[in-house]
Amino acid sequence: MTQTIPELALAPAAQDLLFREARTANTFSDEPVTPDEIRAVYDLVKYGPTAMNSQPLRITLVSSDEARSRLLPLMAEGNRAKTASAPLVAILSSDSDFHEHFPTTFPHKPDAREMFAGMGEARAPMAELNTGLQIGYFIVGVRAAGLYAGPMTGFDAAGVDAEFLAGTSQRSRVIVNIGHPGADAYLDRLPRLEAEHVITVL
Repeated sequence: MTQTIPELALAPAAQDLLFREARTANTFSDEPVTPDEIRAVYDLVKYGPTAMNSQPLRITLVSSDEARSRLLPLMAEGNRAKTASAPLVAILSSDSDFHEHFPTTFPHKPDAREMFAGMGEARAPMAELNTGLQIGYFIVGVRAAGLYAGPMTGFDAAGVDAEFLAGTSQRSRVIVNIGHPGADAYLDRLPRLEAEHVITVL
């Protein structure tokens, strides 16, 4: 028996752009990507929900040749060439001191800043989990801008933290190459699980 899937509110062309036809790029053209384009992406995806509106994602854009030369030795060997060719690279990190940006009168919980300040290292797991959510929003936002993202966890995280995030409460989580696809940019698409393997209705 064939099950009818309801139509979504999002237009099919937008569904294709964000999901069905979106791919992870492994090579890039020389068309530039500017920090202003990523600011526009962030201005869209910042509305994605996080626990208590914690917003722990921090973005470090590697744009200059000098900064890239510091990053490349810290990438896994298989990721080095594509990171070298990407027009722009984003280091996505989690900030365990996210509470410092809370307003002094936090809606519904006015003592939130003080509460999190007293948690110390216990903030880090919350920051990491919610940064993971925001990383997903960021990748979809890059696609919404008509750009292609190549997210990677194959890098020396401790080295990246020391080289780019020293003196901060940030820890690197994912590095994303951003640009327009070049020649032979895509690997074969791997299968996705169907709904019946994922969704349980109780």
